[in-house]
Parts: sequence; C-alpha cells; structure tokens
Amino acid sequence: MPESIQLVECPRDAWQGRSKLVPTALKTNYLQQLLAVGFHTLDAGSFVSPKAVPQLADTAEVLCGLDLRDTKTRLLVILANERGAEQVANHPYISYWGYPLSVSETFQQRNTRQSVSEGIELAKRLRHLADRSNAELVVYVSMGFGNPYGESYHPDQVLQLAGQLQKMNVPVVSLADTVGLATPDQIRSLVTQCRAEFPSIQWGVHLHGKPGGQPEKIAAAYEAGCRRFDGAIGGYGGCPFAEDELVGNINTQSLIDYLSEIYPDLSIDREQFNTCVQLAQTIFT
Repeated sequence: MPESIQLVECPRDAWQGRSKLVPTALKTNYLQQLLAVGFHTLDAGSFVSPKAVPQLADTAEVLCGLDLRDTKTRLLVILANERGAEQVANHPYISYWGYPLSVSETFQQRNTRQSVSEGIELAKRLRHLADRSNAELVVYVSMGFGNPYGESYHPDQVLQLAGQLQKMNVPVVSLADTVGLATPDQIRSLVTQCRAEFPSIQWGVHLHGKPGGQPEKIAAAYEAGCRRFDGAIGGYGGCPFAEDELVGNINTQSLIDYLSEIYPDLSIDREQFNTCVQLAQTIFT
C-alpha cells in the first residue's frame, strides 16, 4: 500500500502578494469551504508585520471566524519572528508554525529582515516555543533550488542547513522553490539526498512555477520519496519579497491529477473541491 499523502493547501500564499485587499469575510468563507475538502493541512494565514504584508493583517480575525468542529484538516500559519510566535500562541488549535529560513542571504533579509545566521538562532527558539504550545515547527528552506540574485548556490548549502535543523529536532522541513527555478532533475536529486542523509525529518516540497511542466516537477518529488506537497488552487500566489513578478504556486489540481493515479482513494471531496475552485475564481480574477 502506498504511503499516506499530506496535501497542504496554501490560500495564504495565494493572496499574500495581491495589491487589492481581499475582504475578511470572504477570506473566512473561502477557508471554511477549504476545510470541507479533505486536505491534510491548510496554510491559513500569517502573523507578520501588517505593514509588510497588509493582505494578512486580519489573520487573527479570519481564524477566529472559522468553525473547526467538523474537519480533520489541520491549520498552519507563517511567522517570521518571536512576536508572531506570541500571537499564534493565542490560537491553540493551530497545529503547525511555519517559518521561512533561506540559504540566500539576500532573500532572508528581504523576507524577514534577518541574516541567515540570525534566522537559524530564531528557528531554535521557535522550535521550543512551538513545543510549549503543542504545535510542530515547519521550516521552509526558501530559495532551496537557487536564487535570482547572482549569489552562489549549491545543494550542499541546503544539506548543511538541514543538518542544523535536524540537530534542533525540527520535525518537518519543506524545500521551497521560491521563484520557480528548479528542474525536475534538481528536485529529484535534492529530495533524494535530503531524505537519505536526514531520515528523521519529514520532507515536503513547496514548489512554484509556470503552468507548463508542473506534472514533471510533482513526479520528480514523488519518485524521490516526498509525500508532503504544498499547492494552491488555480496556481495563484507567489512571494512578494522575492522578485517584482510573482511566480505562482503549483496548482492543486495538478497535484490531485497526478496523485489520484497512485491513490485512487485520495481523501479529497471532489464536489467540495470544485466549489472552492469556483470561489477562488471570484477572489483571484
């Protein structure tokens, strides 16, 4: 029997870079619909500076508006500092704290206003704070497959960072192709190396890219042993701090199409999913 799949839907990533604010009630309604689909995890918001990301300033209000009684889907939020940890600790039903830690000094400064070394020290503190809140820390290795800034990059940088995360007992690490640079061969190779050298970590992928070539990237990660996949309905999204042009997420439909061939009983309610696709079109277009 194939290993279980963890599908992570990322509406937070889908709307974080949009200049036009999505109304709070519409966000809450969309998340509530997504909770009925059957995703393993919902990346539902972010406790970061409202000046930096105005779109997510209402995360606390959105989360408080959700009815979590009839869902098995777990919630994840992104944070970038200890102030964010204090905020998320007020929401004990949040299962995962997501923290972006880059191998790129340029991106770490742009995204969190920290150096990589400062980010590593913060990850240590967040790991302990998450434990106290009965939550798991998910570290996203941003620019995990290269960067657009002309900085040197080598997969060994990712492996070195992974070694430090393993020493911290970080349970989940997601390799993020922040600007869609990765090829299927790169994805296959890096996921294989990470899983072989650091088997105590659960490895995921958070891939970005243009619509063409997405199935090949998904297949590469799966064939290398990845069983945790992030996506966003419609492929919307992208990091507003990476480049001027947003590079969208892997489309959740592409993930479902590929994984359904392997998992005929993939626990996704297709009717609810289609409802969310239609709702997303009203939000993002």
